[in-house]
Formats: sequence, structure tokens, C-alpha cells
Amino acid sequence: MVRLPPFFALRALEAAARHKSYSRAAQELSVTHGAVSQQIRKLEDELGARLFERRGNAMIPTAEAERLAGEVGRAHDILKNAVASFAKAAERDPLVVSLDPQFANRWLPSRLPGLLGDPAGANLELRVDSRLADFVTDGMDMGLRYGAGNWPGLEKVRLFRESLLPVCSPGLLERHPLFAPQDLLTAPLLHHSHRPWSLWFSHFGLEPPQQQGMIFEDSVMLLEAAAQGLGVALARSGLIEQDLRSGRLVRPFELDVASDLGFWAVWRADSRKLRRIHALRDWLIEAARGTEGSEATEDA
Repeated sequence: MVRLPPFFALRALEAAARHKSYSRAAQELSVTHGAVSQQIRKLEDELGARLFERRGNAMIPTAEAERLAGEVGRAHDILKNAVASFAKAAERDPLVVSLDPQFANRWLPSRLPGLLGDPAGANLELRVDSRLADFVTDGMDMGLRYGAGNWPGLEKVRLFRESLLPVCSPGLLERHPLFAPQDLLTAPLLHHSHRPWSLWFSHFGLEPPQQQGMIFEDSVMLLEAAAQGLGVALARSGLIEQDLRSGRLVRPFELDVASDLGFWAVWRADSRKLRRIHALRDWLIEAARGTEGSEATEDA
């Protein structure tokens, strides 16, 4: 079996033979004159034949070197065309995006018309899944996740950091006027299993009440119960924009508690669809600017 010389040495040979110059070959390949000369010498040693002769300021390839350089050039064109075809396939294939369910149900819907009217929204496949999608086995190109950004090996940008704030229905606020954090001590409270009211009360130096109300594991159900007037919910700021805008929910007072969690866009740096991923990332950053806590912090 014939062992192929290093590909860069063959590229140096092809460029030098075409230009009849090591210097111009070096300029084309973005290396030094010495690097091209060294590659040619190594290739001559490996092939056991002289490849160039100096005539004045020109480096003239031998007949055998001219033929080899021509074949290398044709092979290089085949490789370029194959890579270009692969890149075009990446443009045609859907951009598969994995969505956190609450992001998909509460934040994204009102912004979908803008996304679909933008080039970044072309040929998207949106998949909603509560688990963390695997970028290798699940065929995902990009993910929109909730958390603190602890996903090693992925590039990421935080779209916005959330805060926690009390919300309730207008009717409940009429029945139970609330003006300050301590007023919540006697109000009917709705609880989330992973986001206890103790976070809120301790922030304002208050002991949480002993009585326990209805507990929810799902944030959407929690907010729906609050909208039905069943109690006051400790809501995540990124999930309640539409409810506050429509008046289904109201804030009894303008106080909140910062959270270290938020929504992130994540992707693999080696994705073949990187151009499209960056376009969608930029669109999401812009769309998130109106969201409370938006900051778009990028990490590698």
C-alpha cells in the first residue's frame, strides 16, 4: 500500500508548481517562504526525486512534479466541492431546537410571529422536552434551557436572569389587600415544590407562616391556580409577561427577589449549522431585551 505524503506538503507542491514561485505559493497558503521550501524538501526526500529547478527567480517544476501537481489540484477541487455540497446540505436540513416546556409554553408563543417573519426562523424544527436533550444522540442543533448555565462542553448565552415575585388575581387582591411583604403572612399562599416561599420571606427578614397551602410541581399549573383566585403565587418573572399584560394576574407591590437561574441558549461549537445557530441566537437575544432580567451573557 502506498503511503500518502502529508496533505499540506502536496498543497505546497501544487501551489509552487502553479505559481513557479515559493514566495507566491507561501502567500496563497498564508505561510512563510521557508515553510513552503521545507515542505518541498521533505516531499523530495519522501518521493526520492527532485521536484523543482531554479531558473533565475523562478522555481520550475520537473515534468513528473508538474503531473503530480496537476493531480493534486484536481483532487483538491474534488474535496472543495464535496465540502461545499456538505455545507449546502446543512442549509437545507432543519435546524433542530430543543425547548424547555415552560419556555415553549409561556415565553415563546407571543414572539413566534416575529420569529417566523425573520430569516433566523426559516426551516426550524422545534421539539419540546423536559429532559436535557443530548446533542449527539438526539440530533439536536440548539437547546433553550433553564438553569444556572452548568453545561460543560457547550457554548451558551444567557437570554435573561429571572427574579421571583408575588402575583395573584385582581379579585383576590380586592379581598385581601396587600401593600408590603409582611401582608403576605396572612394571605392564602400557593406553593411550588422547588421554589418555597421561605426564599421570599427570608429575603425581607420575615419568618414564613406555618400554614401550608396547595403545592404544585408545575409552574404553569401554579400560575393558573393563581389566576383563578385560589391564592398568591411566587412566580418566575420570565413566565408571567402575558398574564400581567392581559390583567389575569397582578403584582400587589413592586418588589422581587433575584434568582441565580435563567433561560439560556446552548449549542456545540463544532456544529456544521453554526451560521444558522448564531442567527437564531442573535434573534433570541434581541427578542429577550424586553424581558425583565435580560442580559445576554455569553460563555464558552
